[in-house]
Amino acid sequence: MTPHRNRNRTRRTPWAGAVALLLAATALSGCNVLTRLSEVGGGPKTSPVENPTTKPGYKPVNLPMPAAQPAEINPNSLWRAGARAFFKDIRAKAVGDIITVKVSIADSGKLENKTERERGDSETASVPNFLGLEAEYAKKLPQAINASNFLNFSNNHKTKGDGDIDRKETVTLTFAAVITQILPNGNMVLMGRQELLVNQEIRELVILGVVRAEDIDADNTITHDKIAELRMAYGGRGTLSGLQAPRWGAQVWDILFPF
Repeated sequence: MTPHRNRNRTRRTPWAGAVALLLAATALSGCNVLTRLSEVGGGPKTSPVENPTTKPGYKPVNLPMPAAQPAEINPNSLWRAGARAFFKDIRAKAVGDIITVKVSIADSGKLENKTERERGDSETASVPNFLGLEAEYAKKLPQAINASNFLNFSNNHKTKGDGDIDRKETVTLTFAAVITQILPNGNMVLMGRQELLVNQEIRELVILGVVRAEDIDADNTITHDKIAELRMAYGGRGTLSGLQAPRWGAQVWDILFPF
């Protein structure tokens, strides 16, 4: 007798697929599900104070830094080489220094435009002699051919448009930036970037511009109106921004739809 091939096969239960799906969903959620289960009845707990450099995935910060300069010791002088004054100057002046940027923008603009245009054109042409064929045309088409009014064109055009723009913008921020470059004329390039994560929503702030050393105040701050070539972006990404933004299919359809 030949052995049955299906004897060693395990029989699947009806709920095996549901269990597999539940396990897959739990694996995808990862530690988030376990963390939420551990907080039932007690709420979230603060993390212990640890050394961040020992955590997995830690990467040291790499920023532009000035070239190392050997220290010159003058024991018989109160003046220090490279100092701008006898007292310490806290203003940013070298690559890698930090400067505080104050942004206070209250901008508004209003524009109204109204255009109205009306035009009427007419043109009449007569053909009293057309190679002697006007009589033949009159015989065949007595009601359609009129030599004194052989061609008659008329056109009426009217256009009316209204436009209205009313916008208001208010931005007030204070944050730190880093000097990343010293230009040949002494001006400094600053760049700042901040990220704030709150409830799965990241708020990003990026600023870039050129400043003069003379425009930096004594407390190492500078206002946005003294920054040349200012480029500032403030926005967010995450769950809330994803819900507010239209789907990519709707965006493509809005771009390609000609009507």
